[in-house]
Amino acid sequence: MINSQIKKRGLLLVLSSPSGTGKTAIAHKILENDKNFFLSVSATTRKPRPGEVDGKDYFFVGYEKFQEMVKNGEFLEHAEFCGNCYGTPKKPIEIALAAGKDVLFDIEWQGARQLAEKARDDLVSISILPPSLEELKNRLLNRQQDSIEVIENRMKTASDEASHYNEYDYVIINEDLEESIEAVRSILISERLKKNRQLGLKDFVENKLKGIKK
Repeated sequence: MINSQIKKRGLLLVLSSPSGTGKTAIAHKILENDKNFFLSVSATTRKPRPGEVDGKDYFFVGYEKFQEMVKNGEFLEHAEFCGNCYGTPKKPIEIALAAGKDVLFDIEWQGARQLAEKARDDLVSISILPPSLEELKNRLLNRQQDSIEVIENRMKTASDEASHYNEYDYVIINEDLEESIEAVRSILISERLKKNRQLGLKDFVENKLKGIKK
């Protein structure tokens, strides 16, 4: 563990990409191997996919319930994508950051933009892009989770989603999944060492190293 003696503030790691580019696989691997992460579970109005569990993968809610949560200010960010609404409940994120936990977001560019507006100092954003649109379509077809109609709709929006790459801190072209995972890990090492996230750095230097002279 890096600087285990120093109190830290957590960070918000955002992974965004056109659907099928690999961000969810990358997110799962980071969560599996990095126990400091707290997974942000979004609320959504879309129907569950096969194998998805309410409260674990998403909070599946109706449209009216979602709009009520928006009205009550319960979301840190929310957006509409491909006809469905998505939003991040605010309270568990604030608790996790204060406890030094890092929070991982698997969200699209609209949500990432809102996080940048509300929590810039805590945010680390990464855009995951496919090698080509042809490869992206092949991946969507091969995973066999969506209908042809849904896939065609996702392809229509993919170029627009990718065009927002310049709003992110980092960009990774996912040609090889394992290499992309390692790239994200390298980014995390660097970001966790930034002075503004090491809340106890001043006390550490004054109490542990105050006798050191230049």
